[in-house]
Amino acid sequence: MKAVIKINDLKKSYGSLLAVNGVSYHVNRGEMFGLVGPDGAGKTTTIRMLVGLLNPESGSAEVLGYDLISQKNLIKNEVGYLSQKFSLYGDLTIDENIEFFADIHGVKNFHERRNELLEFTRLTPFRDRLADKLSGGMKQKLALACTLIHKPKIIFLDEPTTGVDPVSRRDFWKILSNLLKEGITIFMSTPYLDEAERCNRVALMDKGKIISCDTPKNVKDSMNMQILEIVCSPVRTAYSVIKSSTGFEVQMYGDRLNVAVSNYEHDYTLIKKIFIENSIAEIDKRIITPSLENVFIHFMSK
Repeated sequence: MKAVIKINDLKKSYGSLLAVNGVSYHVNRGEMFGLVGPDGAGKTTTIRMLVGLLNPESGSAEVLGYDLISQKNLIKNEVGYLSQKFSLYGDLTIDENIEFFADIHGVKNFHERRNELLEFTRLTPFRDRLADKLSGGMKQKLALACTLIHKPKIIFLDEPTTGVDPVSRRDFWKILSNLLKEGITIFMSTPYLDEAERCNRVALMDKGKIISCDTPKNVKDSMNMQILEIVCSPVRTAYSVIKSSTGFEVQMYGDRLNVAVSNYEHDYTLIKKIFIENSIAEIDKRIITPSLENVFIHFMSK
């Protein structure tokens, strides 16, 4: 499979803050690649470098065979970029916004393409509505249509579903799945680890560094630990005593805990003893497959 993005030891600082700290990886043609991490991890800075809006301090990268520094203008013609704060024009209609972005990209005969995109994003019934009158999910769909008007080979999406309601989020992912079928490469950042599970490959990023990069399954398998899920009460007390008494990695989700254990028989016996000593009622337990969130927290703790 051919790599369309190649990154080698890329670095970028803001004053004393090293936002991107020597990252290296590649993205293959036609895949959905997820850059995953918390706020401040360096995701947006990475994307802004790859689309030519920021210059790296050191390292190198190629996008579609073009050098990130010397050929950045050629890169801009071939990619689409949906930023966290995509600027739609509220006093323009859906149709007029798409026309505006077609003009920016020099797309002359855009009408047929616009109609395709409106059908694709299910915005055709609303094409005469002002952008200011759209819901958050519809604004994101319009922003994506504007990003796609010039038929980019790669689209960069910076946390595209942040602040979008669950139904619109689901619709947005259906649209992305259809884009993959058309052969478009998708490079997206997200703080949502459930979204990252949908990607072909993911790079887990924290404090400017890549801590793991592989398929979601391989990343989860690399943890080499079991996740013991325990439903118990009072759950907050259980969380506190397990964390303070054992040193186990433990995460709380509502009425249940996820505890990372290396030896189930031995470690569960210790947890059960702690529960008895602290009058904690165990309601249910089971071994579950590690999630990306479990793995991410595990790697961060190391």
